[in-house]
Amino acid sequence: MQEEIQKMKEIVLIYLDRSGGLQKFVHDCKKYNDSKQSYAVYRFVISINPSDIAELDATLGNYILHNPIKAAEIFQSVCFVAIKTLSLIEQLQTEAQISILLKPTHLPPLPSYVLSLSAFPFNYTSHRFYMSEGIVIAMGIVTKYTQGARFLCTEETCPFSEGFRYIRVHLPGATESATVRNDFVCSLCSSALQEDMKFRVLGDKQIVEMIDAKVLNALKGYSNNKSHFRIQTFTVFLRDELANRMTIGDHYKIIGIPTCVQNGPQATACIEVSSVQLCKPNGPSFIGENFKYLLSLTSESCWRFTAILANIFASQVVPPGTCNTLKLALLLSLVQTCEKESADYLDLLVVTSDALVIDRLLNYSICLLPRGIRHPSSSDIFPSVSKDKHGTGSASIQACSVLLAKGGICYIGDLCTYKKDKLELLQSVLESRTTTLFIPGKKYGEEADQQVTISVQTNFWSYVDVGSSSKKHIPKDSFLIGQMDLSLLPPNLLDVFGLLIYDEFPSCRLSFPLVHHVLKKAINPEATLYRVSQQFRTQDYEEFILFAKNLHVEMSSEAENLIQGYYLASRRVRRDSMHGSNLSASALKILISLSKAHTKLSLRKKVLEEDALIAVLLLESSLTLKHGKSALCIEPNAVFPFDLSNETSLQQRDIYLRKCHHQLLKFISAYGPGIHVNTNEE
Repeated sequence: MQEEIQKMKEIVLIYLDRSGGLQKFVHDCKKYNDSKQSYAVYRFVISINPSDIAELDATLGNYILHNPIKAAEIFQSVCFVAIKTLSLIEQLQTEAQISILLKPTHLPPLPSYVLSLSAFPFNYTSHRFYMSEGIVIAMGIVTKYTQGARFLCTEETCPFSEGFRYIRVHLPGATESATVRNDFVCSLCSSALQEDMKFRVLGDKQIVEMIDAKVLNALKGYSNNKSHFRIQTFTVFLRDELANRMTIGDHYKIIGIPTCVQNGPQATACIEVSSVQLCKPNGPSFIGENFKYLLSLTSESCWRFTAILANIFASQVVPPGTCNTLKLALLLSLVQTCEKESADYLDLLVVTSDALVIDRLLNYSICLLPRGIRHPSSSDIFPSVSKDKHGTGSASIQACSVLLAKGGICYIGDLCTYKKDKLELLQSVLESRTTTLFIPGKKYGEEADQQVTISVQTNFWSYVDVGSSSKKHIPKDSFLIGQMDLSLLPPNLLDVFGLLIYDEFPSCRLSFPLVHHVLKKAINPEATLYRVSQQFRTQDYEEFILFAKNLHVEMSSEAENLIQGYYLASRRVRRDSMHGSNLSASALKILISLSKAHTKLSLRKKVLEEDALIAVLLLESSLTLKHGKSALCIEPNAVFPFDLSNETSLQQRDIYLRKCHHQLLKFISAYGPGIHVNTNEE
């Protein structure tokens, strides 16, 4: 056995030399030596590649993967000999003062190395490395823990009453009491040991709660997935250099050692993390053949492809040709989702008199994204603070619907069901795209109060049911042409939503197809009522949206001029003497976001004037609902003025949109003459 250990020590030295780890080790030793300060514990982090070590020596590779604590002892012995031989740290006295933390770069891609809390059994007794992944749903603030401590014998005549014989070092899964307590005794004279507080070494510790990514499927409002699975959270300990490496709401892959921590009568399964890697979703590099064929058929027009997409979209929920404007807006919002702080967000607010149909449509749509979340009314939309459940008494930030929907859609239902304070908070978040939490220090055992700001990277969807609300929508004589009575909601909240869509539902023309669809689906929910539902399946739309949202698009100078010209002209037209312009400063961002979204939906990479025109018509329709018609004077259904039943109707729509384009240019020249497009009128 001693010969085997000695051989493994030699292999460790060879590996450190070849991998560059020895050079890093010498550099770390130099920092300790230059400080001229004596420490109880000298901590070294060593990155190891299990594959490379297994090629050098299979036994050592097996130790690292299946007995990492014993493997760390072998590395500890090698490092101690190296320090003494090369005189790297003059203050070092004993081998026990060296603490080695092994960090594997990866684990073998085999099922036995993957840990899932949704599957039994959960092997937390092996104390070996496992790989797991999940989403961060709660995160504590950074606190201190004891990395290592020096103990001395209380008997003055004992040789161990001085020196560094008794060193306690934190091991994975160990509690604070396992490292530091007052019942240790001397192995030589059996006297009590006492800690030398001057040599206690402290490190950073952060407790994180993670959950299997399958939870996202459970939080969707509608799903075709009928499988059942068990989900539970698991606790993750981040220590020292890994503290604050995670962000709440993100998806991570971790490598660590599972263990069980006892907290009174409660036993908690946890993982002591060695490495953290952010999981970035990769969209498909292809789209379905039917979409490619449709794109080739409509290549002569920049508007037809997206028109047909909207016309046939969600045929599993509503009949084709129904709610085309709303469905186009949903598709635009779906492709305009990403996890960048400076993203072009596109929030939707739907005004309807038939909430049931709209709710089904929105529920169906959010399931097309991996991060589409329907907010349950029993939980919080935004993050909250509570006491850590592991007995530390420190603050823990709890995730919520909006953070779980990071890079996706958060569907929050009927706005009229929320109280005034929640609506004010929603307005603040939509304006700043951040939410701020106040953590009182006195309540959570800290010396000072803290304020944590969290970025909100999601699109919001909601609706207002004017049909069932106690405040019915009643047109008034004082209203302008085209303006709706939206007194149900604060006007400032309406302004921060990117797009307001009115779907007068059901209308006389669509009542029979809709009723027929609902009755057929009620009788046989699995029935395919339309041929187009077979040609363009839900899965096809999922792949299409994931492909389109990852396209990188750029603005053309023509599109920029059209957008800025409309924006400046509209600010002049939509103005009154008391309140100034009705057009908010965010309208320009919304126009750009809509234009880029339409370009992505068209599978192009350059924003054209045709994309900008659709953006203008959608925003102008939204502004008309809020403030009434302007001098531009567009049709009520500006983007879809009539049914799309055949190729002739598509040609008529193209002719109509070209007229709208000409009308828009006349509007800009009439109300924005002599204005340079880059001038900030404010």
